[in-house]
Amino acid sequence: MRYFSLFFILLLSLAALAGCGSSEEKAGGDDNKEKVYKVGIDTTYPPFEFEESGEYKGIDIDIINEIAKSQGFKIELNPMDFGGIIPAMQAKELDVAIAGMSITDERKKVVDFSDPYFDAGLTLVVKKGTTDIKSLDDLKGKKVAVKKGTTGAKFATENAADKGYKVVQFNDSPAMFQEVANGNADVLLEDYPVIAYAIAQKDLGLEIAGDRLNGDQYGIAVLKGENQDLLEKINKGLKELKDSGKYDEILKTYLGE
Repeated sequence: MRYFSLFFILLLSLAALAGCGSSEEKAGGDDNKEKVYKVGIDTTYPPFEFEESGEYKGIDIDIINEIAKSQGFKIELNPMDFGGIIPAMQAKELDVAIAGMSITDERKKVVDFSDPYFDAGLTLVVKKGTTDIKSLDDLKGKKVAVKKGTTGAKFATENAADKGYKVVQFNDSPAMFQEVANGNADVLLEDYPVIAYAIAQKDLGLEIAGDRLNGDQYGIAVLKGENQDLLEKINKGLKELKDSGKYDEILKTYLGE
């Protein structure tokens, strides 16, 4: 009986050790599970972001995918209205944002930007055939359409009182385009590459008026003070993308330049 008892105790001890080992390995497996970064995008913003046949495409999409690939991290694309992207980052629902987002001092209070990856700039857009609008000085008494949460909306709002026009805001670019094409608004403000691409792809009944109003630059954003290691990887990946010539290939695919 004594030898049997010792043998039985030994079996119980081995089983307990095996159980502990499994628990530790399982815990370790959870700790080592690869992080997937949630990336906020706005798919109503071609040529930077759009959806085609159920697939996300565009300059921003290609850039962030190439950076993630070269720097060895995984991403999950999360489409939403542009105005909701920074609030979603503040709510910790997103880790990264790439959405044709202009680098501004106001946004820098909330997010940290990567190195600039595109030179944009706002422009006035009117219904085709309009001849009386070429600059901000021509907007007195006019109705100006903008997209909520954009630098265009901020620019228009800041200059409205001085130039004497009314600002109307929309959730997405297509609705804003339609408002001007239908004659319900006199002019809209949009980033030059976006509207130039849109007009080239389809007859929207719109045309660009005058020169660019400013020289905005786009950046990739993470929540301020967080994900700094990721931001370093993004900058490194962006530099490698430009140095390799892949960045120029991406632009050529969508802009033909």
